[in-house]
Amino acid sequence: MKIGISCYPTYGGSGVVATELGKNLAMRGYEVHFISYALPYRLNEVHENIFFHEVKVPQYPLFEYPPYALALATKMADIALYEKLDLIHVHYAIPHALSANIARDMIKDSHPLKIITTLHGTDITLVGADPSFMRITRHSIEQSDAVTAVSQYLKNETIKTFQPRIDIEVIYNFIKEIPPLHNVCSALKHKFAPGGEPVLIHLSNFRPVKRVLDTIYIAQAVRRERPVRLVLIGDGPDRPIAEQKVRELGMEKEVIFLGKQEDIYSLLTIGDIFLMPSQSESFGLAALEAMCCGLPCITSDAGGLPELNQEGVSGYLAPVGDIPKMAGYVLQMINNPGLRKKLSQSAREHAITHFHSDKIIPQYINLYNRVLAR
Repeated sequence: MKIGISCYPTYGGSGVVATELGKNLAMRGYEVHFISYALPYRLNEVHENIFFHEVKVPQYPLFEYPPYALALATKMADIALYEKLDLIHVHYAIPHALSANIARDMIKDSHPLKIITTLHGTDITLVGADPSFMRITRHSIEQSDAVTAVSQYLKNETIKTFQPRIDIEVIYNFIKEIPPLHNVCSALKHKFAPGGEPVLIHLSNFRPVKRVLDTIYIAQAVRRERPVRLVLIGDGPDRPIAEQKVRELGMEKEVIFLGKQEDIYSLLTIGDIFLMPSQSESFGLAALEAMCCGLPCITSDAGGLPELNQEGVSGYLAPVGDIPKMAGYVLQMINNPGLRKKLSQSAREHAITHFHSDKIIPQYINLYNRVLAR
């Protein structure tokens, strides 16, 4: 089977899932062609059976905004035709599903092409729900041969917003591998917490919806009773705001900004507790990766997070913005090492049992086969 994959290549959940899906498919012997304007974030080494095709967007004075969707559609059509792709799996409805539909129409007399669309979150709840994009988003979804969502929450939101005339199948995000549970960055952890202070971790793209400032307020509340360190991994528009807040609170020695990082699993192992206080979250891939590394998660109860973070098993949930409750959960685990160890073990087991790639990838392969058999 020859599969095209189109996604945003930036530091974010949809691009990570798409890239890891492609790598897993390639390891299973499928031929995978990534089509995007830049090399996907986690496609940073040569992989057998994986090919990358860069989309070049023409720059003409006539265009106030570069027509990426049209350039993407043309590239999809070319690759599908010349490489004889069986299907294109697009991640994010706009513009990828739209471009795939145009590509299919352009080559329909020469080569049949199936389209799978995976919805990830803000393409439905933010971008797609905007009146300017609602009709085209609904059209792109309905013209797909199959549609998946990364959580039941997102499926419900899609149905509520668009009432699409096509079934939506829930296929959860996944973890690509199971790293060893020992601390592979012990020297780094000692540098960040030389006194053995508990380390709180947050990983995101630092957009406002991630509520990065809440992680700082949680650490501030905890430090009133116990010394603590907060490690922030990632980058984005709210990073300068977060850095300024840390300086205002005099927490420069207790909050460490690491920026964008490649080896996420190794860095997660330096932590003791993972924080995800998001305003909205369709699934929470970063929390899943943390659970895989044995970190109990304290998350908001927004969106699809309750489907991932099981109360009292992988961690705890609290209402969005409830800093005292989240800080209380941190202190509860810090003050009870036995509880934290138990949650660490059960969080890892929960991630492996329900979200390992060996469980999720076959669901995508089964979907591909069903679509191609029609």
